[in-house]
Amino acid sequence: MNPLTGLYGSVTALRNTLFDRGVLSSRRLEQPVVSVGNLSVGGSGKTPFVIALGELLKTREIRFAVLSRGYGRKTRGVLVVESAGKASDFGDEPLLIARRLGVPVIVGESRYDAGRLAEQKFQPQLHILDDGFQHRSLARDFDIVLMTENDVGDRLLPLGRMREPLSSLARADAVVLPSGLAVDHPALQQKPVWQIERELLLLNPPSRPVVFCGIARPAQFFAQVRAAGISPAAEMIFRDHHAYGLHDFQALIQARRDSRADGFLTTEKDAVNLAPNHHGLEPLAVAVLRLTIDRPTDVVDAILTRIRERKPRS
Repeated sequence: MNPLTGLYGSVTALRNTLFDRGVLSSRRLEQPVVSVGNLSVGGSGKTPFVIALGELLKTREIRFAVLSRGYGRKTRGVLVVESAGKASDFGDEPLLIARRLGVPVIVGESRYDAGRLAEQKFQPQLHILDDGFQHRSLARDFDIVLMTENDVGDRLLPLGRMREPLSSLARADAVVLPSGLAVDHPALQQKPVWQIERELLLLNPPSRPVVFCGIARPAQFFAQVRAAGISPAAEMIFRDHHAYGLHDFQALIQARRDSRADGFLTTEKDAVNLAPNHHGLEPLAVAVLRLTIDRPTDVVDAILTRIRERKPRS
């Protein structure tokens, strides 16, 4: 084992043990918290799942707020996301969630402080904690963990992409797997396992675009584009949560000229980071990742039932 990986694993295990034994405490909000998280770094579909879960809660007329760190923003403190705002102020994923769901999304280094603001300002009946599995300083009532095909057999950081080992799934209340993936692990025994389907929606895409993205797993996006029948003239990869600048736009336009592409294609998250204007990236098509949860009624029922079963708040 790499010494750095061993050190990372030891620190992670110690931290979890301190929380489990109550040495490190978790603060509790007035309203229930449903956490959506994962074991690995990026690319598990947390944001599409938050959106899909939020849409299910809206059909039940349940008022909720979304709490997020606001990764990548240049601001600090607790802020209510403005749907017409900029990714640099709120983070690309919180901004995308706010635009898609039309509900209060609050960002803050302390998700407890973000939740308190949400309760004071919007009176939600429930909170969705985005990327919250490792954020144990905030107590939660239901922990949902998304897994990818690559999590099984992967290694801990820094050699691999895993934040925690598979044994940490014992803390989860439910595990979400891509359709067709089966995971056999003791930590999953007698736990709800939900299946999801992913679909890439393309509206009037160019036939030979420059396909580009700044996401955690770009190869997956490029494969989905090809599976949708699009033949990229060129592909360009930027770092995750990339804030596009003038130099990037010039490079993309040059790539179009060099490859004789007939336009551009990118992800919905990247489109958020391109705003407020696209600096000549025309025509530009945006691929929307739609996530469908199998047996959605059972999912919401399981969450609400577990929340009611939890110990009453003091």
